[in-house]
Order: sequence, then structure tokens, then C-alpha cells
Amino acid sequence: MNFDPLNILLQTILLLLLAPLLSGCIRNWKAKLQNRRGARLWQPYSDLIKFFRKDMVISEHASWIFSFAPYVVFITALVAGLLVPMVAVQAPLSLFGDVLALVGLLALGRFFLALGGLDPGSAFGGMGSSREMTIAAVAEPAMMLAIFTVAISAGSTDISHIVQVAQSPTWQVLNPTHVMAFAALFIVLLAETGRIPVDNPATHLELTMIHEAMLLEYSGRHLALMEWGASIKQLVLMTLLVNIFFPIGMATDATPAALGIGALVYAGKLILIAAAVVVVETTNAKLRLFRVPDLLGAAFVLGALALLSTFLFQ
Repeated sequence: MNFDPLNILLQTILLLLLAPLLSGCIRNWKAKLQNRRGARLWQPYSDLIKFFRKDMVISEHASWIFSFAPYVVFITALVAGLLVPMVAVQAPLSLFGDVLALVGLLALGRFFLALGGLDPGSAFGGMGSSREMTIAAVAEPAMMLAIFTVAISAGSTDISHIVQVAQSPTWQVLNPTHVMAFAALFIVLLAETGRIPVDNPATHLELTMIHEAMLLEYSGRHLALMEWGASIKQLVLMTLLVNIFFPIGMATDATPAALGIGALVYAGKLILIAAAVVVVETTNAKLRLFRVPDLLGAAFVLGALALLSTFLFQ
């Protein structure tokens, strides 16, 4: 297992450039299904450039935590992305962390995101932070149970090793255990990325916002980092979902042909999971806040049943 700076650089560039495009595709496809014209696919890039050019307005009640949080959110999402294999089976930073490190980095980013919402002392920021941590208290255990189900089958918590084992002929892709774990992780994906039915990323109603409520006080460069970090986190979770359950077509060596095929297959899997998210968002209404724990509780039960079944039927 080698430390390859070129591999780190290439995957970092892929994360930075692909994450806004994925967000733009989801917005555009959702608008098409709702018979609206919608924004262009590259609109997130224009938004980021606009935010970076604007000046920042910082509350007089905010401390250093408010200015520090966007950088932590952005960096933790980026480093978490380097722990997950995208095109090739070997993740750039797999030597330095496994599933626990990935979940810990995402939790650290969420912690500072909530602190950033609380720090200015605004009512809506505090409300959004409180709701975010409430959802995370159920979503994180469900995520870990779903991933541990696959990790036990692979015999390791290293994500690159899981993907390598999953490419063996004896690996059963669509067995009931993995189907339950996939369903649990998909529900967690909707919750972690602030999607309907858990949250509405396009809402401007203060009483229904969760993620957006924590960003109300941010502007300029800080807002750009927050939005970019959120889109990278979305890409990381989608990549984790498609590559540990469906590692088909991933490159096992660094030849141009293998990497090209791996990139095409990876793009196809992302399109499918993004389309599934769009369909769920279009065909469902946002749940009331007190019904969200029921949905996440279902994800936790599915993850627990999947984990238990690995011991009963292996």
C-alpha cells in the first residue's frame, strides 16, 4: 500500500470539480420532473464564483468559531473523500484511515457546522443546529451499522480492502443482507445531504429549514466553502454507497484503459444513484420534524437486521 501524491492530487481535483456538477444535475433533473425549466447544470460553479467574489458580513456577536467552521467543514469533507475509492479500488489515503476515520471526519464537520450556526446567537441558526444534531444522533449509528455489515463480510474495515474483496467471484451483490444495508445507507444519504423527505434544500421557510438555517448568517467566501463542502460530502456519501455495494468496473491497476473504463462506470453509477434521489424527492413530501426520527429509526432497524443476519447466515 503506497503513498502516491499524484493519486491524491488527481482524486482531490476530481472531488472539487465533480461535486458541484453532481449538485447541478440533481437540481436540473428535479426541475424537469416537476415541469420546470430549472437552473443550468453548471449553475453551482457560477454560484461558487459569485460567493468567492462577494464581501463577507460577519455578526458582531460571532467569535472565531464562526470564521473557523467553514474551513473545517470543507477540509473534513475533502479528506473524507480521499478515504473512499472512486475510480480505482485503492483510495489515496486508505493507509491513514478506515470506516471509523471516515465517519469521524464527517461527524467533526457536522459538529463545527452546528457550532457555526449557534455562534452568532441567531434564533434560526440555533434551531437548525439543534435539529441537525438530533438527526445525526440517529443517522450516524444507522450509517455505521450498514457499513459494518459489508465490512464483516469482507473481513476488514478498510474501505479499499472491502472494495477489493467485493470484486471477487464469490461476492454476492444482491443478497438480502446487503439489500437491507443498502436501503439503510440510502436513507442516511437523504438525511445527511438534507434531502426530501428529511429536509428541503431549496426552502426559504425558516420554520422548516435544517441545514440551510445554519447557513443564514454566512456570506461571501465562508458561504462558498460551506456550500462546496456540502456538495463534496454528498459526492462522498454517494460514492461510498455505489462503490462498496456495486464495485463493478473499478480499476484494479493504473493503466489508462482500466482508469478510463473505471471512470465511465463510476459516472454511470453516480447518474443512477442521483436519479434515484431525484425520484424520491419528486414523489415524496417533506416529513414533519417529529416524523423524521421514525424514518431514521427504520434505517437503524434495517442496518441492525443486516448486521445481525451476517452472523446468523454466514
